[in-house]
Amino acid sequence: MSSPIKFVVVGFGNIGKRHCEEIVRHPDAKLVAICDVDETKEKEAWKTYPVPFFNSLDAFMLSSFEADVISICTPNGFHAPLSLQALNFYTHVVCEKPMALEPADCQAMIDLAKEVDRQIFCVMQNRYSPPSQWLKSVVEQGVLGEVFMVKIDLFWNRDHRYYTPDGWRGTLELDGGPLFTQFSHFVDLLYWLFGDIEDIKAQFYNFNHQTNTEFEDSGLVQFKFKQGGAGAINYSTSCFDKNLESSITILAEKGTIKVSGQYMDRVEHCNIDGYTMPEVPASQPPNLYPNGYQGSASNHLQMVDNVIRSLRGETAATATPEEGLAVVGMIDRIYALRVLDT
Repeated sequence: MSSPIKFVVVGFGNIGKRHCEEIVRHPDAKLVAICDVDETKEKEAWKTYPVPFFNSLDAFMLSSFEADVISICTPNGFHAPLSLQALNFYTHVVCEKPMALEPADCQAMIDLAKEVDRQIFCVMQNRYSPPSQWLKSVVEQGVLGEVFMVKIDLFWNRDHRYYTPDGWRGTLELDGGPLFTQFSHFVDLLYWLFGDIEDIKAQFYNFNHQTNTEFEDSGLVQFKFKQGGAGAINYSTSCFDKNLESSITILAEKGTIKVSGQYMDRVEHCNIDGYTMPEVPASQPPNLYPNGYQGSASNHLQMVDNVIRSLRGETAATATPEEGLAVVGMIDRIYALRVLDT
């Protein structure tokens, strides 16, 4: 694949637009089409991305256009069926988080990808941030010794500005809940760093979203890591006015670490026996492109670059579908305990 990798973006919402932007900015990528069921978005899309617009993935597949990769950027509940449709079209798939809302759907995607010899790339772009990369290196080097406790705090705001009437957000069928829609990236970091969990206990609350969601807005989750140590996730979308923080605290045999900030984007504390901490910049992706574009802390540009280089055999996928399945499985086991306390 020496020629530009041809992408189709399915879903022209906020995330779909970000995918389009990073695709057109990458010198080795080409945006060939956009699909969205809302035909009123065609004019908006054409102004920025003058490529063919289709009102369904079916319509694109019936056209004469070709694609190497189909990026699924739709509401969560559509990720699995559209990914399966794309794989049956013999294209590779970029699937936004979460990979699906059910582990069985993730497994079906993995099985079909193997059958048709195509790849699924799960979008877990927080792995690219410098603090996350640093955490991964510290854990893998074993400088912390035995890990005792890990705590993740996720306190965000999602209010009437986010949950619109008759929208997909807030529904069990298409949204699934905060651990899928808002916080699955951080569940992924937990899995990426420390592995799977067991012995889960949880409490769930809906403090101020009773009129616009079918699920909790807050949760307190405790568990054990299968590899040893205890953990907790405390989360809420009930913060007043704006996001407060996303942080991880690690207590271990030989040190303590806290990475914090609104998006877990800076190292706040590091005290490890005999360890000299390197300079760890805040979460800003490096400049990959000749036009000097620096991008945002979302790191989607690095995701696009990883897809391209993986398809060319230059590197491995940053987040595999098997890892995507593991994360969905963790959330599924947590949500198996979901009963709202009042």
